[in-house]
Amino acid sequence: MALPVGTPAPAFTLISSDKKEVSLNDYKGKILVIHFFPAAFTGVCTQQLCSSRDELSFYNQLGADVVGVSVDMPFSLAVFKEQNGINFPLLSDFNKKMIRDYDMYMADFVFGMQGVAKRGVIVVDRSGVVAYSEETANPGVQVNFDALKNAISKL
Repeated sequence: MALPVGTPAPAFTLISSDKKEVSLNDYKGKILVIHFFPAAFTGVCTQQLCSSRDELSFYNQLGADVVGVSVDMPFSLAVFKEQNGINFPLLSDFNKKMIRDYDMYMADFVFGMQGVAKRGVIVVDRSGVVAYSEETANPGVQVNFDALKNAISKL
């Protein structure tokens, strides 16, 4: 189960699709929306990230930054980002540390594949504490964007 609300957000440093290090400290004093997704180039994942792409101005107006996290390699994420016009950083957790730290590790995916990110979203508030946490029970189910927006609007 994803980290509960009120938990201090674990530190992370990952490589972005732009091949740069990105860490939680880069968002200190800001609201951070972290979209976890199992795999680039899959239908529901594309929908999840494109929905956030289309709503980025909403998040930014409330002082929130958005990132996406999967275990895909940065090179794959770069192509995925370009093909879909994603306008926020995509981060590679290839070593699966962050998804474990955030309790977003899915042991069994499809076709016998193991060790991907669960589908979900975590919001870290300006003080570095989890303010919203959601994971879907089934990776084929989309996150609740209305509940996410509502939670951010209250920060």
